[in-house]
Amino acid sequence: MSSSVVIPESGEINIPNFRVLGVRVHALQIPDALRVIDHWIQERRAVHYVCPTGMHGVSETLKHPELREILNAADLITTDGTPLVWLARKHGHHHMHRRVYGPEMMGTLLRETGPKYKHFFYGNRASEKMAEISAKKYGTRVVGIYPPPPDGVWPLPDDEKEKLTHAIESAAPDIVWVGLGAPRQEKWMYEFRHRLTVPVLIGVGAAFDFHVGALRQAPRWMQENGLEWFFRLSHEPKRLWRRYLVNGPRFAWNVGLELARLKDFS
Repeated sequence: MSSSVVIPESGEINIPNFRVLGVRVHALQIPDALRVIDHWIQERRAVHYVCPTGMHGVSETLKHPELREILNAADLITTDGTPLVWLARKHGHHHMHRRVYGPEMMGTLLRETGPKYKHFFYGNRASEKMAEISAKKYGTRVVGIYPPPPDGVWPLPDDEKEKLTHAIESAAPDIVWVGLGAPRQEKWMYEFRHRLTVPVLIGVGAAFDFHVGALRQAPRWMQENGLEWFFRLSHEPKRLWRRYLVNGPRFAWNVGLELARLKDFS
């Protein structure tokens, strides 16, 4: 696969991107995403945060404009859903063959880098098990884990923010994996990028649960053909029916208006 990203010797990286409903989405594949992350870790010049985002995340910005601001401030927004891959091609990024799916990006990075980086797992009930499995399977260096906030405690109280900041900074990781779920993890990274000195924060939501076997993933053929939503809806109808049966058509309608230049979401 040819690279769409040139990595400079130093400084910021120019990543191809396009707009969907006013949200900037980056047009790169997993190998390039891993190269970008490695560059940030080696440079250690700033805190960068990564948001794998699909149809749901983008459509939520229509109701919550502050989320659009948070996503557009991210250093990397990947095409977590197949509809965004289709739109990337529509905007001329023909190298976009597959989505940059959060769980797959997480698994690929852990597998290919082994003990190269120091990792911290935060905010998911499966963090401890994720640390054990990745260390055993890939030799991952896990320097810390931190549990999710207690049920109903959000936003985090100031004393909890201080404890969490101290725990992460004391561990000095290269990557913090954030499993709070959208949009909490995006809001958390947006705020904590000013509290931390970690090179990379990555919000991956349910990826923890997929990797430890707590949730089933759709078969590969469904993932590759834009049908994962149907698999997830059939397994979690009460939680996901609004996301796919209400927000999905709304997303398609608004994207149609945008592509036809009948409405500007910027």
